Amino acid sequence: MKYMEKANEQIKERIQKLSAEINKLRHAYHDLDKPDLTDEVYSSLMAELKELEEKYPQWKFSDSPTQRIGGHPLDKFQKVLHKTRQWSFDDAFNFEEMVKWEEKIERMIAKIKNNPPSLKLRRGEGKLDYVCELKIDGLKVILTYENGNFVRGATRGDGMIGEDVTENLKTIFNIPLKLNQSINCIVVGECFMGKKELARINRLRVKNGEALFANSRNAAAGSIRQLDPKIASERRLECFVYDIDMIEIPKTSNVHNGHLMSTPESQIEELELLEELGFRVNENYRLCESIQEIEDYYEQWTKKKDKEDYGIDGVVVKINSRFLQEKLGYTGKSPRWGIAYKFPAEKVTTVVEDIGVQVGRTGALTPVAHLRPVLVAGSMVSRATLHNEDEIRRLDVRIGDTVVVQKAGDVIPEITETLVGLRTGKEKIFSMPKTCPICGGPVRKEIIGGKEEESAALYCANPKCFAVEIEKIIHFVSKKGFNIDGLGEKIVEQLVSEGVISNMAEIFELKKGDLEPLERFAEKSADNLILAIEKSKHITLEKFIYALGIRYAGEETALLIARAINKEFLIFNFKFLNNDQFLNFKINNLEDIIKYFPLISKEDWIGIKGIGDKSAESLSQWFSDVENIKLLEKMRDAGVNITVETRHASSMQPLQGKTFVLTGEAQNFTRDALKDMIRKAGGSVSSSVSKKTDYVIAGENPGSKYQKAQELGVKIIDEGEFKKLVL
Repeated sequence: MKYMEKANEQIKERIQKLSAEINKLRHAYHDLDKPDLTDEVYSSLMAELKELEEKYPQWKFSDSPTQRIGGHPLDKFQKVLHKTRQWSFDDAFNFEEMVKWEEKIERMIAKIKNNPPSLKLRRGEGKLDYVCELKIDGLKVILTYENGNFVRGATRGDGMIGEDVTENLKTIFNIPLKLNQSINCIVVGECFMGKKELARINRLRVKNGEALFANSRNAAAGSIRQLDPKIASERRLECFVYDIDMIEIPKTSNVHNGHLMSTPESQIEELELLEELGFRVNENYRLCESIQEIEDYYEQWTKKKDKEDYGIDGVVVKINSRFLQEKLGYTGKSPRWGIAYKFPAEKVTTVVEDIGVQVGRTGALTPVAHLRPVLVAGSMVSRATLHNEDEIRRLDVRIGDTVVVQKAGDVIPEITETLVGLRTGKEKIFSMPKTCPICGGPVRKEIIGGKEEESAALYCANPKCFAVEIEKIIHFVSKKGFNIDGLGEKIVEQLVSEGVISNMAEIFELKKGDLEPLERFAEKSADNLILAIEKSKHITLEKFIYALGIRYAGEETALLIARAINKEFLIFNFKFLNNDQFLNFKINNLEDIIKYFPLISKEDWIGIKGIGDKSAESLSQWFSDVENIKLLEKMRDAGVNITVETRHASSMQPLQGKTFVLTGEAQNFTRDALKDMIRKAGGSVSSSVSKKTDYVIAGENPGSKYQKAQELGVKIIDEGEFKKLVL
């Protein structure tokens, strides 16, 4: 009994803390247009609160954020009492929730009696059709027209009272000041700032030392909810209109295109009427005849949403029939006849249930947060990297904390923020271990140049650590290295555990008979892996160096070395070569690497532009290690062949010698595509911003690298400006 009481008390406390945190974020977001966190984080917290309130209705309080709409109108604006209450849609986050919503709607419709014969339903009695519209990420506005003239524009506010922003809205070119018909109407739309315009405005704000707009919604709200219309007119805001709240159409006086205008009976007809009146309607709406068609539409836009110049955060699904919309009505804050089907969030909130430590290929000990499983960017995430002890302190993350988790594309999930306002006092502080959690060996801080640096990173000091060897081999066979198909993490772990291989060179000595006795290997799979290994033996110099897993010698460093070696840029000379030797110096195969690379000093490596002290020191140490050279000799004897294309410097390379850093979400290219374009044009890509950086290419939602570039005065460009540099 006491356990149940304690559990109930914890649930009540969680609900109260969630409500307080959401109210704080809501005030910053809706009232001040200064979001402390993204819409995705706000939605994630709200979803958890709704779920708890549904399970434990006794703790659903009347002042809960789930019962509120929008924000409070600000005192500086004249107040507008809406003639029609403004609502917000409930959210769905997956197909199962959409199915449940439809089932609930169908149960309610079954209770509606005396459906008129003219009611437009899709095939089959009682079946529904729907209209799917893109959910634009902007600021909701309510537009009032009298006799076809624009007389008032207002924000949503708290749903009952909004703010009069008429003069600012008049500056938006696609909000018509006069309609095509002399009617009275109130319509609803979404004002937004395009991504290109947002980038332009933020560049100006950087020059003026002003805070950047976080996103297009924030930018639109900040432009409209201020007192000087001149500011709004200088920003190219846009507006889509999607709903009619009220319309008064003369029955005999107004004829449009040869037919009498009438009140729309469906959502499709409503959108068509809005277009006829002169409003801009987003053209990507679709009539769907089943929940599966809705899912198809949703999946299509999940893939292509980023290609549009405006932000899209989901799909709004509405029952097409206006009659059914009226009959189904509303809950306390949302229409029953519609729902917002949100796209997979790239940022969500969850709870840190534990913190463990994993050992990487360099021996680095990395703390990893074990999370309450949560859906991020379309995949279920249960772990997130915490990088190192300094990062844990910076985030002040503890076991039991509620945190913000971010994942973009294929990037490893990471914790970006701790919501300390949700703490209960029972959270536990984490400390890094004193010994390796895998082999039990001693751990140390990183040693470079013979001195222990003040670094947050800890390393296993045991050179034979089992975990380190496995991670080295996994890196060696990865896509950017030898790219051996069929040799995934589990197979590598199996081969090492069974004693079949003990290092990366022994991969090339494997025979079919070594594999067939093992679990997971039939005759065909063994044949396929042996063929894949044989195929991988021919590899470019840059991929080979990357595959070796030398600390501080990643993909970009490997490429710089390959360019220097193959004379693409005649920019340095190894000190151990005289001038005659340099002219005849070539690296044609693995034998040449074994012969010459141990002779290259740290100073020689630094002579290659783009290679710094740490990389040079690490390269020098690796190739002067006798055991590493023995590994290379085993690879040579097994038939590994390095291919080096000798080229000469070209005057046609527009980015020669330039260093780029990428930040934010690219719109027209993948990150890998941008990197390839930079490298093919003679430039290089760095993972961090420094005074030596020439350009930072900033996409949507840039991070700390953007701010670092501003601080250092590094030139920031967008994709369009980058294309001009390349072409």
